[in-house]
Amino acid sequence: MPEKIIKQPVMALSDFYDFLKKRQSQLEAVVICGGEPTINPDLPAFCGQIKKMGYKIKLDTNGSNPLMLKDLRQKRLVDYLAMDIKAPLKKYASVAGFTGHAVNYLVDNIQKSAELLKQGLVDYEFRTTFVPGLHTKEDIADIVKWLKPAKKYFLQHFRPEKTLDPTFAQMKIDLTEEINQCLVMASPFFEITQAR
Repeated sequence: MPEKIIKQPVMALSDFYDFLKKRQSQLEAVVICGGEPTINPDLPAFCGQIKKMGYKIKLDTNGSNPLMLKDLRQKRLVDYLAMDIKAPLKKYASVAGFTGHAVNYLVDNIQKSAELLKQGLVDYEFRTTFVPGLHTKEDIADIVKWLKPAKKYFLQHFRPEKTLDPTFAQMKIDLTEEINQCLVMASPFFEITQAR
């Protein structure tokens, strides 16, 4: 799969901005997602150009760069933040694939980003993709205890398509019942709690 990513054509920034200019009467917002967009130091300038054209911006993030999120928020360069919560804190490093000294740094940054979002200066949501074999209902309960209270929490169904690990592509498990049970448990602690 990574070889397919490498072969994807790259669009010039000027072409991208031209695309947006031509569609100002048809589109209202741009979603910036990844990989992880906040690792790019040019992200504020990129968002600034988009905002100058009158578009709103939604940013999808894994929360690993709270300093960038704070900068974007202070400069009013994003209108909505969606943060992926990969796992409860005690399992975060293993689920995200971090080891050694990077573990504490990762978990600390994730916690800082979550707190930043919860300040509510920009509309936001948290979301977890429920992956069989990686998550249990107890994991979701731990995530809820960590994030509560907050505005929005979404549980997403894992879709076994376009996965880097081929074993995940073979999974055909319906987790609707487990997700619904988790939503009932989580709903008192968030303004909005839904499945996707």
